[in-house]
Amino acid sequence: MRDFSADHRWLSLNTATVRKQGDLTAIIDACARHGIRAIDPWRDQVASVGLERAARAVRDAGLELSGYCRGGMFTADAAHRVEARDDNRRAVDEARALGAPCIVLVVGGLPQYSRPGSVASKDIVAARTQVHDAIAEMLEYAKQASMPLAIEPLHPAYAADRACVNTTKQSLDICDQLDPQRTGALGVALDVYHIWWDPELMPQIARAGKDRLLAFHVCDWLVPTKDILNDRGMMGDGVIDITSVRSAVEAQGFAGYSEIEIFSNDWWGRPMDEVLRTCIERHRTVV
Repeated sequence: MRDFSADHRWLSLNTATVRKQGDLTAIIDACARHGIRAIDPWRDQVASVGLERAARAVRDAGLELSGYCRGGMFTADAAHRVEARDDNRRAVDEARALGAPCIVLVVGGLPQYSRPGSVASKDIVAARTQVHDAIAEMLEYAKQASMPLAIEPLHPAYAADRACVNTTKQSLDICDQLDPQRTGALGVALDVYHIWWDPELMPQIARAGKDRLLAFHVCDWLVPTKDILNDRGMMGDGVIDITSVRSAVEAQGFAGYSEIEIFSNDWWGRPMDEVLRTCIERHRTVV
């Protein structure tokens, strides 16, 4: 396993971590000041400053991307499926313009939550079938742009509103069905917040192998958790054995960024420089 104690060369900042402290250009400037070499920006943050300006800011700062958040939210009723398809194609175009290595997919839960205005449903089996079919369709478009897609399994608490794909196994099953040749066009983004609890995690990481492991995200699970969405912990403040998960991922040959993604009302209330300094310190000592 790589030794992160000497520097933070392999730290990437998911820009949601400081989304309340400044716009994307301010975040990029702060990362450059702190020697953070990579980011994973969110589409709404890019849209707020403009795609061309965002791409220029990344380029001028000499940053790389570890991913692009996010595509997905595939589940919708018939009246909203073209909208979902077109939105995901735009995500591919944006990711390519920014130079992202992959698009992270949060696949969606029940249609009324994934695409507001859709007819309400409780059929999670149908939602998962729709996710499979929509990824297959998006994959064809993404291949034309040479843009890999990374399915992110989310904790089961999000099954209704954000993602009906909840385990690494489910994600890899889709990968095997749609990309059996393991071309690198489809893989997984593994976030320890969502997967740490899974008793099948380690064998599924081994099953993924290097060619399916497209992104790795870190934060921590606090006990008690006050808000399932916006109370993630800084690494080392919770109960996740982050080092063991990273060791398993790197044993398969993953050598990319360790991306810090923290949705936290607590950390959003602190100055950006304080958050980034803490991220760097914990990256060296905990991750």
